[in-house]
Amino acid sequence: MSTEPEPASKDTTDAVDPGPETPGTAQAPAPDAGDAGETAAPDSASADGTAAPDSAGAGETAAQVSEGEAELAAQRVERERIERRKAEKQGPIDAGGKLSGTAADLLAAVRAVESGEKPAAAVFGTPEPARRPAPEPVRRPRPEAAEPTGAAGAGPAGPAPRTVESVRRVLAEGGAPEALASRTAALLGEGAEDALRADPWQLLRVATVRPEQADGFARALLGAECGPDDERRGRAVTVWLLEQAALAGHTALELPRLTATLAQRGVPDPDAAVQSTLAEGEALAFQDALDEPGARPGAPADGPEGTGGEDAGGEEGEERPVRVLIGLERYALAEESLADGLARLVNSAPKQDGSAADWEQAAASAPGSAADLIRAVAGHGLVLHTGGEASLAEPVALLRAAHALGLRAWAAAPGPLGRDRFAALLGGPPSDPDASGPAASGPDASAAVTVTGLLTGTEGPGRDADGALDLDLLVVVDAPQLDVEAGALLAESLPDGARLVLAGDPAVLWSVGPGRVFADLLAARVCPQIASRRPDPGPLGELVSGIGIGELGQVEAPGKEIVIVPVRDAGEAVHRTVQLVADSVPRAIGVPAEETQVITPGHGGAAGTRALNAALKERLNPGPGRFGGFDPGDRVVHTPAPGRVLPGRVVKADAEGLHLSCTGGTVIVPRDRVDGSVRHGWALTAHQALGGRWPAVVVVLPGDAVQALSRPWIYTAFGRAARHLSVVHGVDQALPRAVAEIPAKPRTTRLPVLLAPQVPVTG
Repeated sequence: MSTEPEPASKDTTDAVDPGPETPGTAQAPAPDAGDAGETAAPDSASADGTAAPDSAGAGETAAQVSEGEAELAAQRVERERIERRKAEKQGPIDAGGKLSGTAADLLAAVRAVESGEKPAAAVFGTPEPARRPAPEPVRRPRPEAAEPTGAAGAGPAGPAPRTVESVRRVLAEGGAPEALASRTAALLGEGAEDALRADPWQLLRVATVRPEQADGFARALLGAECGPDDERRGRAVTVWLLEQAALAGHTALELPRLTATLAQRGVPDPDAAVQSTLAEGEALAFQDALDEPGARPGAPADGPEGTGGEDAGGEEGEERPVRVLIGLERYALAEESLADGLARLVNSAPKQDGSAADWEQAAASAPGSAADLIRAVAGHGLVLHTGGEASLAEPVALLRAAHALGLRAWAAAPGPLGRDRFAALLGGPPSDPDASGPAASGPDASAAVTVTGLLTGTEGPGRDADGALDLDLLVVVDAPQLDVEAGALLAESLPDGARLVLAGDPAVLWSVGPGRVFADLLAARVCPQIASRRPDPGPLGELVSGIGIGELGQVEAPGKEIVIVPVRDAGEAVHRTVQLVADSVPRAIGVPAEETQVITPGHGGAAGTRALNAALKERLNPGPGRFGGFDPGDRVVHTPAPGRVLPGRVVKADAEGLHLSCTGGTVIVPRDRVDGSVRHGWALTAHQALGGRWPAVVVVLPGDAVQALSRPWIYTAFGRAARHLSVVHGVDQALPRAVAEIPAKPRTTRLPVLLAPQVPVTG
């Protein structure tokens, strides 16, 4: 690596640290939807101390900002189900007293285990998780246009003005910002005013509102009736904590962890709060068997005669411990639906298009480990493919071979950055000049789509007469970005006999949404796993590969592929970053500023995305920011829904809103949604940059970013560079320590346990 020295400035700006929260403190809810919960360096922080994903406007509700009709339909179904359940109740339920059937049995079982009255194995026995149908996927014909042009997030009409006005009055009465009126009315519906007066803690359902802020609102409305032991408060805080856990990637929380966090949040009786939440149907309880270390999650224990542990729960057998989990119904149903859909693919024989000899001929014509991938796909409905950037050539070879065999083969990526990156490979020449046969021809770049476009029908093959995706083979690249909801919709949408290949680099950051689908499937060992033998080339490939195994070594970079720029403080980091993007990289490397991407750990802080984007705009596209801080020509990133990132540029602004030129067409962001869903895009977080690759990347590591660093973050950020990487380095030994010692933060998920009884281990 080479070092580019320069005199340092003397900016000693410190990071902002909000400090710990105090439960029960009366404060007004903060109106800044786009930046709620962010600290100086990390992307954001959840209530339980787990770092949450770093997308702009991540707290916005999907009902307000979602542009995918599949997501909107699923949310409408979910809301209707909850409302029907509540309407059936004649009055408040005291600690589950009116429950019956399975729900009552489960609640009693949870109480028995927690109180120690009965051992867990005797209460629960062998777990048999109930199966619930997934929300019906949207079934619509493929439109003629690949990407519609129009207002971003167009969907159901907003709340009635009269409803918004009534909510605004009650918010003002409780001392809450009136800016929350529209979102609150959209969440609570036509009777929002009455709902807030009956239960002021309903305000906690609005993104960016925190428990102590909802407490202040409730105290203003209820007066002496307001207390920390209020059952309504306990339910609201429980649901809020589960939502925060989902933002941090968990699909459920273990019961002891949830109750402990409730106690920290000032809930006097956490167990009663959880029971009340379960009784109201606002969360679900699960019990999963715990296995010996190293055993496959959820697999039955071996009995003395190899019987699979038939006597494990008997009088002579050893009790199997279980863990009790609490999760929101939305994610619980999605994870169960995902397990069912994947099990269907694994257990069903794939459609036989072409003879075994044809598949073998296609494999023989493919280079390297692409042949292994083709052979695995020939006989299996689900295949996992792992590797770095160079390994993408192997899914390309697979799609070309499948196309030559007459299969309707498509590739999908979670976001437009990944789709365009793969489309460039798919539309180019064969990756191996010596390859011949089926790999020499195949689908063009139009066969690469986004997952959202595929599910909604705006991209891809559309649906058949039965409502399933009209395809034989689907390759999902950047699969670690799939969360449980997108994964469930994909699995349920595939027809019987279809083949699904999940391809990706297991070392990158996991999905923004809850779950760790790709990692869970790798751990579950339910299908063939093909590891690419293609190393990423050059000094950058060597550096990133070493980081992936926990080593940050010295790499020779004779062509200045890697440059380390030491800085002493955040002010100098901003100064050197602007200098690199605007001058040094274009002059020394030949990469213009518009093809250089800056990546930093978080939005806040003296060298976060806000500070860097302000400095880069001043240098690269100065202007007065006439529309919400934006000017024509500004480089931006639009987040129409949590976890969905659309890079683009500002075209103009008018009465309709902010006009952006994004991949696939023009997007119009309404005026009232600009602040929560559009940021300047010269500097991104690593989560926002997932799926993309740029000729040059500048990674900024200011001193206040130490807590945000981990091996997956560094691997992801450094791996976005195709030709040149500059590291603005201000974290001293924290960088090699993070690479060597800080792996991905664990996530609580249930997918391996749900798959275990349905799918045999492949070895």
